[in-house]
Amino acid sequence: MNEEYSIEVYRYLEKEFNQLDLHRPMRIERYEIGTELAYDISTVGSAQIAKVHLVIKKFVGGGFAGQVYQVEITDIESETGPIDSLDVGGVYAMKILIPPSSFSLLFRNVLYWVGFQGPFQLQVNPAAARSGALWQKFIRRGAKIPFGTESAVVDIHATFVDNTLGSCGELSEWVEGRTWRLEVDDHLDVLKHWIKGKKTDPQKLGSPEYRAKLKFMRQFVELLHQIGAHEFARQYEWSTWKSQPNCLMRSGTEDSPSKGLTAVDFRAGLALLPFLPMSPGDFKLIVTGLMRGSLVQFDRGDTKKLKHFIKAHKNQFTGTDKMLEELESAEQTYRNSVPDITHNHIRLLYSPTLWSTMLKSAITGWRVKNLINRRCQDQLQNNTVLTLLFLLLGLIPLIGRFFRRIWGQPFWRTHYRMILTHTGYLRRAIRAKFIEKLISWHRAGRVDDDKALTIAKQIWRCSYHWPMSILPAGIHKILTDWPYAKERLDYYLLRPVRLYFNNDLREQWLRDMVTEGQQKHLLNNEDAGVILSQLDEPYIQKYLKSLAVHVCTLPVTQVVSVIVAIAYVLANPDMPRTQAYAIGLGIIALFQVVPISPGSLVRGLYVLYLVIKERNFKDYNIAVFLGFFKYIGYLAFPIQ
Repeated sequence: MNEEYSIEVYRYLEKEFNQLDLHRPMRIERYEIGTELAYDISTVGSAQIAKVHLVIKKFVGGGFAGQVYQVEITDIESETGPIDSLDVGGVYAMKILIPPSSFSLLFRNVLYWVGFQGPFQLQVNPAAARSGALWQKFIRRGAKIPFGTESAVVDIHATFVDNTLGSCGELSEWVEGRTWRLEVDDHLDVLKHWIKGKKTDPQKLGSPEYRAKLKFMRQFVELLHQIGAHEFARQYEWSTWKSQPNCLMRSGTEDSPSKGLTAVDFRAGLALLPFLPMSPGDFKLIVTGLMRGSLVQFDRGDTKKLKHFIKAHKNQFTGTDKMLEELESAEQTYRNSVPDITHNHIRLLYSPTLWSTMLKSAITGWRVKNLINRRCQDQLQNNTVLTLLFLLLGLIPLIGRFFRRIWGQPFWRTHYRMILTHTGYLRRAIRAKFIEKLISWHRAGRVDDDKALTIAKQIWRCSYHWPMSILPAGIHKILTDWPYAKERLDYYLLRPVRLYFNNDLREQWLRDMVTEGQQKHLLNNEDAGVILSQLDEPYIQKYLKSLAVHVCTLPVTQVVSVIVAIAYVLANPDMPRTQAYAIGLGIIALFQVVPISPGSLVRGLYVLYLVIKERNFKDYNIAVFLGFFKYIGYLAFPIQ
């Protein structure tokens, strides 16, 4: 996602779309700063119903689980009085459970379908979103037992449905904070002993924030298992190497490395399949899941274990009886909304309740995604045959989507009828489709501001951008934007040469790297000062020059691999083109995985040249061997 694109350009393109006066709404992937929204919400805990009006203040980011915003509430309409925890003018976190990226959405949904044989429930099933929110409320209550405060878990306030994006969502407490700072530690061996629980010297033990977060997350995972939230614990397992950002340190608590640590993310993005671990920690999670009888894992909790935990800590859970009843009801609906062969087993063969719930939840999901209107929803709920037919239509590629649209929404029927009967409307519809594509390209950094405005005025230019859009964003832009291509080619091909011949440029390069290291806390001020004070030393100058040579060799393997692939295709004109292109791609791929490549050979021979020229093996005894190997060879001189 390109963070530097212009919101003004987006607003211009949005205006262009609206002026086309189509009968269908504009396709929205995510919201922009300043967008005003209104939702019918249900609060978590008190179950109050209200309508909130809010404005987007910031787009925080998006992953597989959904997209996160900072929002400000501008108005609350409620017939039952003030809403718990929500105030006009208050700033909150809003998470809508659909990724802004099409690829992330597809990948997430495919994994979920393989695991549970149904659509991603947190997105399309309000009962699933409600269940997760209620579990979070109970976890927050329980957090006071080991940590002394409920604020160790972010508070969640309400759930809602966004029919524009086609997803459920939630409003939560906004936590102003940060992840841990990178810390310089000269005694990593001591830290390693501490992690293993061995006795260590407190004077040599560093990395206080690292140790505090590790301890917090281990305690939190233990609490989650005690409370019955076994699969929620996956979000905080240290060994997954991706859970650490789910824990933030609140601003204003930085006087202590352990004070203010807060668990902020309880919505998993990807199902954990037993044959597809995606991190080192997943191997352990798969085994422990199998021991609990859970072959596929996502966010399943054990309400019986939760009840036992509540009974053992009554004082901490006073006034939660109705919330527990709602959780049990939501859990039952949620778990019965998909076939889930690994958990439902033979119930699929005899349970009418299971099948009835699946069909009702499917209808609800279609309504959430705005595939059907209220009238069609009522029609399907009263006719099982029509529901099954609508379900089957969704399994037919391309044409099935068309028939579902004209069945479920009147505006799609009008839109397609106008396309078939009015040439002018057809032209406007095509232009609108390209504008939507253009917005996506602009956000992704495939086209800059000026290019986006030019294409919007000359929409025919999309005809050559569209085929390029299947390529990575950088390659797409290089192939369609000559000034950008010159800049990138200069950076990758000519800058390394300038670094080799220009001493001042090399020194500035090192200064920039040192400054970046200080900003990221990879270097303390003392170490940075030592490095900069040694800039004029001959060995450092030699190191910088050799590093420039290494940078020069970065594109060598890619260039050679492409040349060899093209040469092979041209040398075999009689071979079927599909087969020739496939072999050409295979040649390029092979160059990427072999341990010694053209680029690494150039690096290794350069180091060997220095050894012979200077008759000095001692200063190159590591680099002369590592330089010949791919990938690790890039680090030959830094390691030396």
